[in-house]
This record gives sequence, C-alpha cells and structure tokens, in this order.
Amino acid sequence: MTIIDLSVAIENDVPADPPGLGPTIRYTSHTEGAEEVLRFFPGLDIAEVPGAEGWAVEHLSLTAHAGTHLDAPWHFASTMNKGARAWTIDEVPLDWCIRPGVKLDLRDLPDGYVATAADVEAAVKATGHTLQPFDIVLVNTAAGAAYGRPDYLGRGCGIGREATLWLMEQGIHIAGTDAWSWDAPFPVTAHRFAETRDAGLIWEGHKAGREGIFMHMEKLTRLADLPATGFTVSCLPVKIKGGSAGWCRAVAIFD
Repeated sequence: MTIIDLSVAIENDVPADPPGLGPTIRYTSHTEGAEEVLRFFPGLDIAEVPGAEGWAVEHLSLTAHAGTHLDAPWHFASTMNKGARAWTIDEVPLDWCIRPGVKLDLRDLPDGYVATAADVEAAVKATGHTLQPFDIVLVNTAAGAAYGRPDYLGRGCGIGREATLWLMEQGIHIAGTDAWSWDAPFPVTAHRFAETRDAGLIWEGHKAGREGIFMHMEKLTRLADLPATGFTVSCLPVKIKGGSAGWCRAVAIFD
C-alpha cells in the first residue's frame, strides 16, 4: 500500500490564513517539562528520571479551520437539505470519509475565476471517469503550488454555486480544494460585490451546500502528485462536539 499525504502541517508563521486567523503554537521543551514532572511527583530528583528530561508538550490556539480541515454543513448555515438542522462535524458519517477519489485539474483557470458547472463537468470528462455517488472529488487549483507564500490567499479559482450544485446532483457529498477556500479568494469577491451589490456572490459555493448534504476540505496539498483516479481518499475529521469543522489528516491510498 502506498499513501500520499494530502495535508498541510499546522505551524507558526506560515501565511496560510488571513491575519488574525492563523494558529499559534507554544512549544514546551523537555527541560521546561521537567518542572511539571516535579510538580506531579513531590520529592523526585529529575536526575532519577531516564535522560533527566521531562515531557515535551505543545499548547495550541487555533480555529477549527486552521490547516487541512473538513467543513461540516453547520459552517455554511444552520439548516441543510430542505430545512433540516445542519450537521456539525461530530455528526458526519465516517464511512463517507473513506471513499474512492477523483482529482480534477483546474490549474489553468485564472486566480479568482469562479468555476462553472460546465468547467467542472469538462474536468470530470477529462479524467475518463464517470462520477459515482459518494466519490470524493479533489480540485487541484493554481493555489496548490503557492502554499506557504504570501500570495497563497489570492491564488486559485473558486468553485461557484452552479458547479457545487452540479457535483451534488452527481451524488457527491465530500469534495476538497488545495486553495484557502472552496470559493474564490475574498478580495476578488469583495471587488465584485462592490461593483454589483449582489450579496449572492458572497460565499456562493459554500452556501449552495445548504440545498443538500455537502462538505468540503480546504488547504489540501500535493494534489498535483495524484493521478485522476485509482486511489481512495481518507479524510476522517477530528471529533469536535458541535463544531463547524474538524482538522483531518487527508491521505490518498493506493493498493
């Protein structure tokens, strides 16, 4: 079995989120951890412990949308699927998260472009694969090659409302992108909104998910290393009670 890791690391000082939304990690060294060991075991001399070291620990402050993560329907709205209460991340069926994968190559679409149903349908046709219900569709955009650079947040195409609805019509419940958002970069959408005053342009791909049961991953990586088909995607989310998303170690598995 071969596994390709499709997840980015959660780390400090990487421009992978807008200012103020990135994670903060405080690392406790083995030396600092020794003080905690002594607090739990009064009278202990740390020299009596193998290596004379305590434990290393990391303290994290981050949103559920930091790093590679799976958005639950609750993130988009309070309802889904014709008015039913939207699922939170702890309610997502885990068997939906381990399914055959299909990679769509949309790297040629310009940054900020909103992919249409025709764009996505053509990309599916190019794979030679007929989408099956519960396939996990991964969208390789121009953002993937820019991860970790200051321009990452503005890179890649977005998946629009009609394209998202088209995927849902094919029975797709989980998809993913290597961009920061399933939708077009916010600065591009903000400019379009300022010109048109059409609020329907804001988060149109996300909001389309309310009309069925749809979830997507964001900030995937190494999609360019994948073939179009022939692999299984595993994207089990961390179980956060009532959460709008969960971090996931997304991988592609080849027999």
